[in-house]
Amino acid sequence: MNDLDALAKLAQALFPWRAQLVFIGGWAHRIHRFDPRANKLEYQPVFTRDTDLAFSNRAPIEGDIKAALIQHGFKEQLAGDHRPPVAHYALGEESGGFYAEFLTPLIGSGVKRSGAQDATMAMAGISAQKIRYLDILLVDPWVITLDPGNGVPVPSLIDVQVANPLCFMIQKFLIQEDRPAAKQAQDVLYIFDTIELFGSLLDEFHEKWKTTISPALGDKLSNRVLTLSKATFSGVNDVTRAAVRIPQNRNLTPEQLQRTCQFAFEQILGI
Repeated sequence: MNDLDALAKLAQALFPWRAQLVFIGGWAHRIHRFDPRANKLEYQPVFTRDTDLAFSNRAPIEGDIKAALIQHGFKEQLAGDHRPPVAHYALGEESGGFYAEFLTPLIGSGVKRSGAQDATMAMAGISAQKIRYLDILLVDPWVITLDPGNGVPVPSLIDVQVANPLCFMIQKFLIQEDRPAAKQAQDVLYIFDTIELFGSLLDEFHEKWKTTISPALGDKLSNRVLTLSKATFSGVNDVTRAAVRIPQNRNLTPEQLQRTCQFAFEQILGI
């Protein structure tokens, strides 16, 4: 199945909850390309088969998301020993095909009073994983229209919430030390590609950092982002070298990636 066909089915299934769910991760980055402010890039986005959707757990979500997904051809796949189990919602029978998973912020230590890991929760019929530093991806999300004119075969226009591109990049710094080397390289490539998409919005991103995102993070995490952004892009390193080897259809050098990202974050963060 074409992955945009799969996205269309997912968006239709989740239509009643479009104001409560936010696309994050690799598919958020792909949907960013449909925003009218995005630059038109000749190369293809980084491929990902999993679609991450985030929601706040501060208020209940009504209805049955699982039933809606099943009605649109998705199947629930459960794994692990957590209660509730970790769940993927897969479309079709293909091995390694398109699937959706739901995530929500982890608040607190990550351990329940019983001593069990506080890793998942049930909401609106689905099982969601609790992830630290997810909160920032729910701050000031963008609304982007899925349109048949962009290749997404929805029967009519559907507005979806997508992680703010700046929050998308900032969160990559916060999770950096918990990521294996290959994922760190992929995250750096996502950052570079997001800058290429929205390079004309650096001044807007700077204002958004000052007025909205930094206050939402608080001083401790804001300072951590400043420190990590400097360290990540102060010079060419193993991560930037690995990042440019990921795409097969581009002549991207480590120096180009490093200098572009260093300049962009100097403007965005005011450093």
